[in-house]
This record gives sequence, C-alpha cells and structure tokens, in this order.
Amino acid sequence: MCTRVLWPEAGGSVITGRNMDFHMDLRTNLWKLPRGIKRDDRVNGALTWTAKYGSVVAGVFDIVSADGMNEEGLTGHVLWLAESEYGDPDPTRPQLAMSVWMQYYLDNFATVAEAVEWTEANNPQVIPMADPTGGSHPAIHLALGDAVGDSAIFEYIDGKLNVHHSRDYWVMTNSPAYDQQLELVKQYEGLGGDAPLPGTCDARDRFARALYYVKHQPEPASKLTAIASMFSIIRNAAQPFRNPEPGKPDASQTLWQTVSDHTAKRYYFESTTRPNTVWVDLPELDFSEGSGEARLDLISDLEVEHGLSGNVTHKFKKHHKFHLVSIKQATLIGEAVEEAKKAASGAHQVQDLVREKTVAIFGAE
Repeated sequence: MCTRVLWPEAGGSVITGRNMDFHMDLRTNLWKLPRGIKRDDRVNGALTWTAKYGSVVAGVFDIVSADGMNEEGLTGHVLWLAESEYGDPDPTRPQLAMSVWMQYYLDNFATVAEAVEWTEANNPQVIPMADPTGGSHPAIHLALGDAVGDSAIFEYIDGKLNVHHSRDYWVMTNSPAYDQQLELVKQYEGLGGDAPLPGTCDARDRFARALYYVKHQPEPASKLTAIASMFSIIRNAAQPFRNPEPGKPDASQTLWQTVSDHTAKRYYFESTTRPNTVWVDLPELDFSEGSGEARLDLISDLEVEHGLSGNVTHKFKKHHKFHLVSIKQATLIGEAVEEAKKAASGAHQVQDLVREKTVAIFGAE
C-alpha cells in the first residue's frame, strides 16, 4: 500500500512525506551508502554502475532499498501498485531487479529531470522477484522528487513503462494507475468537484485526502512548522492496525513514516511500533568513496523507554554490506522461508526466519 506526498512550496523548502504500509513488520533499518560502491542490476549482471552519489535509505530486511534520499536531495519512494505488469523479460533493454530499482536512481542522478531523461532514452525494464517472506508477489511503482520541487512517477502498465513527470504531481498512493487517479480525484470538494472528502483506507480516498491537505496548507512560519505540517498530512493518510477485512487477508497498516527535507537534506524516520522520531543530516555524513557502508540499527535500539531519538547522524555503525538481493537469491530465501513457516507459530518467527535465511545465503554476518 503506502502514500507519498510532495510539498514543493513549504515556506521556501521542498518537503516530502511517505507512509510505509504493509501487513507485517519489515525489519527496517537505516543505511548510509557512500559514493564509489559498484553495483549491478541483480538480474544477470549485464547493467553495472558505480555510485556517483551517496544516500541514506530505509531498507526492507536489509535486502531491498525502499525509500531514501541522496546527498543532492533526490528522493525515491517505492509503493505498491497491483496493476503493475512489467512485460516479458527483454534482454535488449536495461533490466533492474525490484530490489535495486530505486537505488539505481539515487546512485546516479541529482535531479528528477536527469532521471527522466535517462529513463525515456533507455526504456529500462523492472524484473519481478519473489517475495523473500514467502508471501505475495510484489507489484510496485516508483516516485522521485528533488530539491527544486520536481516530481516523477514510473509505472509499468500492460508491459509499457509510463513516465508521469510534472511539478504538479504531488501525491501518489496505489490503485488505480496514476492517470486514473488524477481524474478520480477531481470529483471532490476543493479539488475540482463537490463530493465530500472521503475517509476510508482505500488508496483513492487516501490520495484525495493527502492532495487536499497539502494543497490547503498555510504558509509555514518556520522549518519546524513545515515538518510538523507534513507529518500531520501523512498521518491523516495512515492506515490503522486492524483485523483483516473479508477477502483481504493481508490488510495493511502503517509501519513507519519518513519526511525528507530536500532543501536542508535532512531525513526523518518515525516508526509506529517504536514511536521515537529520529533524523539524519546528510551534509554531516561522510559519503566519500571508501568510507564504508554503515547501518543505524532501528530494530533492537529504537524503543520508547530508552531508545534512540532526535539527531542520530553520528550513531551509524560501520557494517559489512547492504545486500540488495538478486532475483535468484530472493527466490532461494522465499523457498527456504516458506518451508520453515510450516513450523512457525507467529509473524515474528517468520520475520526472524527471513533474517536467518538471508544471513545464511549472503554470509553477511
């Protein structure tokens, strides 16, 4: 699921908020990834690159890059889109596994315009991968934003890459496809129509609420007010913890939220299960080549009673590697976890199994 909101007119700043909605804990940590890291497409290695820009990212099980900002203020946000169809694998096109799709843009581009130019010139193809938790098959789209308030949304519909590029594209949620969302939202009061603002967890309703509130914000009196305003908008679009609805066994709830200050290059993170707000000032991090990857452990340390809070820029600890999982590795992890789940008694055991099998395959610890 998820919601992303860009506010390019936040009192002289550009700010983006994002909710991560999913039906189980994703064991998210924050990572500092420096320049100079050599990566490949995680499909077959045909596309390779060396990171031009350093970034801070929020990971999923430390094997997928799902949200983040690079040192130039470019942000990336991966969200669910059930309608996604990526087409049959085409080796004549640049291919990117889902795990590294967003990271490719953070590594290589400073602005949305640069990213869109490369995308339209090269027509890359995202290759689906197995869910390493042994669950559903991921279907995702990608939003980018930058320090000048530009925005782009990349979707694969019926095998075709659709690029929605405009400074006016402030909000993204999930289904339906983006062009349809833009039409549907016009029916609501304050957005072009006279229907009352909707209030459910449905992606269309979250889209309408988020767009309404970001477009009806007063000029913030300070940076503190601007950040607080964005948190209020994405909290309004958050999904509560609840029992699964009939026919929807994987009811999503908001697990965590991020707010990215593109102008000051500050990245905020707030967990709904370990609710302390932390932030990272990217200009104070060492992104130089050879400085090493580093992790901020949010799983064991971020606790209400005695955990992390506030500025955590200098609390990252060097770590061996952020392993962006390949297509083959995701399948192996998923198969191992699916088999082990038969003996598991709860969600936390499943999450521990994912981590255990990931470490075994990567040999990362």
